[in-house]
Amino acid sequence: MKPERKGEGVFVYPKLDVYVEKIIHNALYLQQECRKVGVELTVVTKVVRAMPEIVIPLRDAGVGSFGDSRMQNIKRLRDAGVENPLHLIRIPMLSEVDAIIEHADFVFVSEIDTLKKIVAAKGKRKTAVLFMIDVGDIREGVWYEHADRSLEQAVKIAGRRLIGLATNLGCFGGVLPDETNMRMLCDLGKRYALPTLSGGNSAALLLIEEQRLPKEINHYRVGEAVFLGTDVTRNRSVPGTDPDTFILQAEIVEIQVKPSVPVGKIGQDAFGRKPEFEDKGLRKKAIIAVGEQDVIASGLLPLDPKISVLHASSDHTILDVTESAQPYKIGEKLSFRLSYGALLRAMTSEYIFKNIVV
Repeated sequence: MKPERKGEGVFVYPKLDVYVEKIIHNALYLQQECRKVGVELTVVTKVVRAMPEIVIPLRDAGVGSFGDSRMQNIKRLRDAGVENPLHLIRIPMLSEVDAIIEHADFVFVSEIDTLKKIVAAKGKRKTAVLFMIDVGDIREGVWYEHADRSLEQAVKIAGRRLIGLATNLGCFGGVLPDETNMRMLCDLGKRYALPTLSGGNSAALLLIEEQRLPKEINHYRVGEAVFLGTDVTRNRSVPGTDPDTFILQAEIVEIQVKPSVPVGKIGQDAFGRKPEFEDKGLRKKAIIAVGEQDVIASGLLPLDPKISVLHASSDHTILDVTESAQPYKIGEKLSFRLSYGALLRAMTSEYIFKNIVV
């Protein structure tokens, strides 16, 4: 999905302004902080669909390696001339093994049958493998209590192509990285003499900040903190990063004074949710032309702090602007920062104009 040139066509709004220099600042700052403790940083590009207009400036600024969860995105980067090391961070489908060994330098694996197929495949690259260990989050990876059985097989099958272990935390079960679960990974890595231990994502940055990361952990995969300056698992801003990397602008299409509670029997909305309402009397409400098809509306963070996001349908988001001092009118644009989930959906939506700010 290529961004339109500014001013091209009539479909300019909703518009997502992308501040590439601020993203570069975040990436280089976090890369520097990681390297201080011997951790190499791979920038995960999935939230921006690996747009070359964003990734190539990161590469040119000095980011060494990139990762993504979709082979389509990795191929997009190769086609754009990016020859940096690329990691497929989602456990692979058997059907994409041929593409992996053509385009990816590293792959994260949790199944022995998948490992066998990768090792047996013939292609452009001798893709290296990191075996996933589940240390508590119950997402991907071999459960830590019986990891030895799988790792013994993996070593025999992959030989030197098995370069390390990896784990993922905070994405499904919400388990936070700490010294205990990182030590589980370190102990397994030592037992099998594997040189690379990939211990985390944005949620693990706090271990570096607080100097609690075991010295054996030497690789991180980070996306959210690079692109948004946040760590959603702890609901915090990451120190040293800039949060104003993406600003969504959406146009007001209606302003009306209406009750704060609907009239009639309430069922489920179009997405199967049953909304709840607080009776605040009559309120001034604005509707903007962006909805759940484009963003996760609950992840819209208005720059005007007096605006409240109430609810959204597929096409509209309803806002309470009663407390704002601004005399908003039809056709005006409202600006929002985005949560990680909202940015992910916005970047995927073809209905949102991506404006690269240079």
